[in-house]
Amino acid sequence: MNNYAPPFTINNHMLMLAAEISEKTGQISGLHTFSSKPYLRRNNRIRSVHGSVAIEANSLSLDEVRSVIDGKMVTGPWNEIQEVKNAYQAYELIGSFDPFSLEDLKKMHGIMTAQTVSSAGNFRRHEEGVFQGDVCIFVAPPPRLIPDHMKNLFEWLDNSRKTIHPLIYSSVFHYEFVFIHPFSDGNGRMARLWQTALLSEWNPVFQYLPIESHIHEFQEDYYNAISSSHAAGNSDPFILFMLDKMNLTLDQALLQAKRESAYRSIYVQKLLDIMEYGVSYTAEQILTALGLKSKANLRKNYLLPALEEGLIVMGIPDKPTSRSQTYIRK
Repeated sequence: MNNYAPPFTINNHMLMLAAEISEKTGQISGLHTFSSKPYLRRNNRIRSVHGSVAIEANSLSLDEVRSVIDGKMVTGPWNEIQEVKNAYQAYELIGSFDPFSLEDLKKMHGIMTAQTVSSAGNFRRHEEGVFQGDVCIFVAPPPRLIPDHMKNLFEWLDNSRKTIHPLIYSSVFHYEFVFIHPFSDGNGRMARLWQTALLSEWNPVFQYLPIESHIHEFQEDYYNAISSSHAAGNSDPFILFMLDKMNLTLDQALLQAKRESAYRSIYVQKLLDIMEYGVSYTAEQILTALGLKSKANLRKNYLLPALEEGLIVMGIPDKPTSRSQTYIRK
């Protein structure tokens, strides 16, 4: 057994955030938010996939990512469409592979980069640097050192689950993985997938928390945290960034859960059950999905109450009576 240990220091701020996250995770689990609502699980997983690939400059919108996953035709670069398909397949496999296994990591990289990277599933064999314009701001370890670095990292990871909180060691792993940069492509996507897998090993609710979506929202801060950790020679800035974004994700998930649990009529609940978040639906599509025939009934018992509660919004709010009107679940 090696004595390798990534440099980081657990401070009071980290412990405070970890305690808050643990408490909120327990609240989410107690509400059975995801176990009873498969559409919510799916929606959040799609948001995770979109967030993670978007960080790597994939130009597909959230709606386009959703369409790709639904098997619909999407106009866009072939490689970006394939990246989405690969990422969704990889996230769907969380829980079926061992996040403490280096061999499983290689297999999952093969899935994450299938058909887009010639060396899928294999460590890089060339030097790698990160550039800002024409200036190289970071040089990754040389390829000859990668096998030992990754072996040491996974041995440390396996040992750490006995003594370090998963919220901490998963964040350390995320940073160290990015630092080593073991593959020729897909390192960011794999680092984020693997942290989610590690957290899901601790609590399955993390399978369906779209942390990647919030990393994308704060993408510049994400890269700044990585750069700050490079400069500091430890992962402390990055750990704090990740804990903060997990906390934010849970705040929004709890708000979402409370809205889902709020009292509403059986009609409104049926409406929400057939609507995915962020997707536009025409009245005709909703009628068909609900098995209704009367537009008057749909408007009176379903649409108007849901609009009044703020659970759905009009796609064309300035023309409420438009024949092209659509409805979107918030």
